[in-house]
Amino acid sequence: MKFSISRSQFIKTLNDVQRAIASKATIPILTGLKIAVSETGVTLTGSDADISIEATITQSDEKAQLLIEEPGNIVLPARFFGEIVKRLPEDQMTLTVGEGFQTTITSGTSSFNLNGLDANGYPHLPEIDAENKLTLPADILKQIISQTVIAVSNQESRPILTGVHILVKDNQLLAVATDSHRLSQRKLEINNGQGLEYDVIIPGKSLTELSKIITDDLEEVDLRITENQVLFTAGPIKFYSRLLEGNYPDTDRLIPHDATTTIEFNTQKLLASVERASLLSHASQNNVVRLVLDPEAKEGTIYSNSPELGNVQESLAFENLTGEKLDISFNPDYMKDALRSFGPTDIKVAFTSALRPFTLVPSEDEENFIQLITPVRTF
Repeated sequence: MKFSISRSQFIKTLNDVQRAIASKATIPILTGLKIAVSETGVTLTGSDADISIEATITQSDEKAQLLIEEPGNIVLPARFFGEIVKRLPEDQMTLTVGEGFQTTITSGTSSFNLNGLDANGYPHLPEIDAENKLTLPADILKQIISQTVIAVSNQESRPILTGVHILVKDNQLLAVATDSHRLSQRKLEINNGQGLEYDVIIPGKSLTELSKIITDDLEEVDLRITENQVLFTAGPIKFYSRLLEGNYPDTDRLIPHDATTTIEFNTQKLLASVERASLLSHASQNNVVRLVLDPEAKEGTIYSNSPELGNVQESLAFENLTGEKLDISFNPDYMKDALRSFGPTDIKVAFTSALRPFTLVPSEDEENFIQLITPVRTF
């Protein structure tokens, strides 16, 4: 096996694939990077058994300056190989595999030898039926991921909550995540559903890694699903992830539909106020911020205190405060995550009582995106 390639272009692809490679793996060969060279291109594969990433550099890509002299396959130690490639002196590099999987990497006056492994020992990637696929705009998919993964659980005691529940039915996609303290739900009308129906749970960690390889110049991402695997195709990159097994809890019942107090905020102004209040709440063991709303007096005030440091009180700027007087406490970190997910817009916050979850929705698109936060009992 032998090929030469532009090192800068190779590194871009290598960085994407390395996201799937763990430094330690139950299957030792999975700490390696698989390189498969055909007559038309070079394919890099990385996997940690939960996610797998495969990316191909083709000869038709002029930037790659790819010259294939001999096809073949090899698995190289990913961490060391990556460090070597990034430190080579010239932009053009050549990789040659000789007898006994001895691999030579050369660039300019530099030459490295690495011991490779037989690629036949590398696990096969799942075979996923290419017939049924859902195509989503890349920027919208990235936005959905960022808006929902913030609410997945980090606790392995309930594995099902570490994923995002994806429902596709009647040309609508629903993505929802909850860690039982907060919830994020996003809806999207899709034009090319073609009668597809999906009900799957994708690990939040997988979606976070997928989001990192969705670049601004990418237009669409294809999604294909089998019984226990999902495949995202993003340009030259194929991203595989296992699915979580089990039934996701019924989250519809968690979302209140009535409100006793509602208020509208500019997201950025409220976020800044919560960030200031959390400076002191983080110094306290409870990490709680208190919000008091008084519709009659047309006042909204945020409070926080730390017995060791002091306290903060700030009057809030808002629009359209209606309903009953309210005194509620919440985790400011949950609130900051929720507010950042809306971007620069106005939101409506609806409360039912001091002890019931409250909702945040964008003022102009209430139906398609909702964040829910459970308050903190302080007495």
